[in-house]
Amino acid sequence: MLRIVLFLLGALLVATTVRSAVRTFILPRASYTLIARWVFRGVGAFFRWRASRARSYNASDRAMELYAPVALLVLPATWLVLVAIGYTGMYLGLGMDSVEQAFTLSGSSLLTLGTTAPSSWLTTLLAFSEAAIGLALIALLIAYLPTMYAAFSRREAAVAMLEVRAGSPPSAITMLERYHRLQRLDKLGEVCTTWESWFADLEESHTSLAALVFFRSPQPHRSWVTAAGAVLDGAAFTASTLDIPRDVQAELCIRAGYLALRQIAAFFGIMYDPDPQPGDPVSISRAEYDSACDHLASLGLPLKPDRDQAWHDFSGWRVNYDTVLLALARLTMAPYAPWSSDRSAIGAGRPRPAS
Repeated sequence: MLRIVLFLLGALLVATTVRSAVRTFILPRASYTLIARWVFRGVGAFFRWRASRARSYNASDRAMELYAPVALLVLPATWLVLVAIGYTGMYLGLGMDSVEQAFTLSGSSLLTLGTTAPSSWLTTLLAFSEAAIGLALIALLIAYLPTMYAAFSRREAAVAMLEVRAGSPPSAITMLERYHRLQRLDKLGEVCTTWESWFADLEESHTSLAALVFFRSPQPHRSWVTAAGAVLDGAAFTASTLDIPRDVQAELCIRAGYLALRQIAAFFGIMYDPDPQPGDPVSISRAEYDSACDHLASLGLPLKPDRDQAWHDFSGWRVNYDTVLLALARLTMAPYAPWSSDRSAIGAGRPRPAS
């Protein structure tokens, strides 16, 4: 009876591990298994402890730069260990005399070493299946990396280009100021069009390839989160405050942005209000908004005359992404940027578990 239990428990562990690998590497949708979650949380706890001892942001960034790559390598190693343990139980269930003997055969089969020969045709079949699983797990990781780094390169190319337009750290106010100086306020829709596509790609890649969320930019002062915040605030200012002909592309960009950030936030279990109202509070104060408007007006940018209505419209757009933007900035330990990672609270509203 004990041997049957050992065999079934081992088979269950192997099946659970293989399912985790398939859902993580192959399934083309957001799927975060318990094994992957535990690995990333465990590795993340160590790296966050290192970062907490840093005395500057640059030191903290250096402490965190290896987090995602290391976690990504630890994950398949964890799968291999779990598969080895599962097959050890199965070999014991088939009558092997000792745990040491069963584990030796399991390791030899999993790593295709061939140092230990199976003793029966049943254990031979199991050894063949274990070797196939071991090779498949390694092949999955090898195939996974090019896809992930291609998505990373697309993301970072847009983030780097934004620095030309929005400064460093990225700021919506800086972007509007530069476009005004270049007499291209009527071309802001081009930025919104580009970033609408960027947000769509971000939503797909950063939920199906979740490790990408924690891959840091090549330059420590850049971050995909703060770049997203600058673009969304710029689009919100364009739609609500600038006295220029309406361009619906800014509104489409905002919607694409907050939907993408919400999907990523939901993947990590971040709380947010799925149906915020225009009057709900945001992390940007009216005084900060007025100061930004005064600065833009002093430079000659055309602003709508009704400041109260403009503020109402701006906060009505901002409320859609305020909470998730700040939460993702905290989750990724993003560098300083105005109106995103500089906020001390995650936001307000009526949050519920994201679904």
